[in-house]
Order: sequence, then structure tokens, then C-alpha cells
Amino acid sequence: MSRKFVTVMGSFVADMTFRTEKLPAWGETYMGKEFRLGPGGKGSNQAVAAARAGARVSFISKLGRDALGDIARQTWREEGIDTRHLLDTDVATGAAAIILDAKSGENAIIVVPGACFSLTPAEVEGARDLIAESAVFLTQLELALPTVAFGLELAHGLGVTTILNPAPGFVLPESVYPNCDFLTPNESEAEVLTGIRVGSLADAERAADALLARGVGTVAVTLGAQGALVKNAELREHVAAVDAGPVLETTGAGDAFNGGLAVALAEGREIVEAVRFGCAVAGISVTRAGTAPSMPRRGEVDAVLRGDRRQ
Repeated sequence: MSRKFVTVMGSFVADMTFRTEKLPAWGETYMGKEFRLGPGGKGSNQAVAAARAGARVSFISKLGRDALGDIARQTWREEGIDTRHLLDTDVATGAAAIILDAKSGENAIIVVPGACFSLTPAEVEGARDLIAESAVFLTQLELALPTVAFGLELAHGLGVTTILNPAPGFVLPESVYPNCDFLTPNESEAEVLTGIRVGSLADAERAADALLARGVGTVAVTLGAQGALVKNAELREHVAAVDAGPVLETTGAGDAFNGGLAVALAEGREIVEAVRFGCAVAGISVTRAGTAPSMPRRGEVDAVLRGDRRQ
């Protein structure tokens, strides 16, 4: 069976990660424990996750002609990601400041998207043929909203399965929802989209119902250590988190889940099985440091799903 593309349209930013035992107050300088510079951005992270999990991946984005953009180009070469629709611009490549709690692994992130935010609907139209041959089209909200909306409309109109990871969370135009075959908010993003605070499975189901009523095909609310609640007109299922070992860092978990979900759907897996596959990719990623570097290989995912935690 030939493997169709998972096409990811999204951001690349350089991740600048600071591990610290506390957040400084305004005006305070505090000595952190560790600094790392590496590839990031939700789109790029999800593309790496999908490629490592077994898909043929093509990436649509824009990069600056600068040293941070070179980090992206090298990353995608190493991961075998197709970049025929990667565009260059004089706008600087973006960056993310990631503040990690040295004890819990929880994070706070500031993103300046830079070059990728200049990607236009007309430039996405130029990738129509690629999108048409894809099994899944995956995007996020670290691009200009008109570009995201156009990409989803184009892919959906071509009969390609669409996934919108609505991160970072902000209110969307109502016209976007019917073009989302899958919508994958976390708890805070679901609250932003619906006004429903998600503190329990029942809350997640109410939020999912509100999003389904707007025209989404299937909603998967990701719940961190509680896994995911997936619902559409035919099913409602709580998929438990997959335990792959002690949690080190949660920064890449959402991207791991979405990349894994896209792979499983491209392979024709049914929805609950695809969500569980995404949970397994996420479950492994949180046992490791970093975002893109934390994404597991396919053999590791299959082993964890068989109940084998030996990595």
C-alpha cells in the first residue's frame, strides 16, 4: 500500500528553552538551570512527529533567510520532510521563549511567529496539487488566520481529511468550523472556543457538543494526563493516556498527539484507534526533553501500544 502524504501547513520558530526553579518577578533577574536552542513551532513539531511516526510528510510554510531558518532547513532534511512548498522571505524567522519548571516539567511559552506569519492564501493555493494528493491536511493557529481558514477550506473542498489544532487558543470565525473534520483543542483552548471551563470529562463533553453544533466533524479534547475525550455524531469515547514512563517535560505533548493522530488517520485507522495512537506518541514525548527532539520513532510507538515500555 502506497503511503499518501500527511501535509502540514504551519509554523517554524526556534525554541529557546529556559529551565528554572521559579519565574522571576517583573524587574527581577534570576539564574536559571539550563538553556537550549533548537527547532520548534507547532507546525514543524507536528511534521517531525508525523514523519517519525511513519508518514510521508510535506510541509508548507515560510522561513527567513537567516541562521534560525537554517535550523529548520537542517531539521527537515534530517527527518526526510518534503519542502517543495517551503518559501523564503526577508522577514526574520520567529522564535519562542519556553520557560520550564525544573521540578514539574510544566511550561509557559511566548511565541513571536515571524516569517511564517507572512504566508498568504495565494501562496497556499500554489500548493493545491500537493494538498489534493494528501490523505490528511493538518494545521494550527501560529499562522495568519485568513491563511489557516483558506487552507482548511481548500483541503476540505478537495475531499482531504482536515485537522485543526486550535493552538494557541483564540476565538475563530464561525465559517472555519465546518471545514474541520477533526478539531483538537486542549482544555484551555476548548474554554476559549466555547466559554465552557473544562475541569472534568463532563465539561469536555459539553465543550465538544458545542463545537460539533458549529459544524465540526469530530472533536478530540486533549486532557493531559487524563488522555482525550473524542466525540462526534456517532460516538463518545474517553481514551486513556498512554503511560510510557515518568514525565520529564510536557512542552511537545500536544504536537506529538496531533502528529500521531494525522498518521493514524492517513493509514485508515478508525477514530478511537487513531486517537489512542496519538496518545501513545504524546505519552512517549513527555518522557523526554525538548519538542521536536522528543518525538518518538514508529517502532517505539508500536512497542508502547503493545504494552512494552522498554525503550
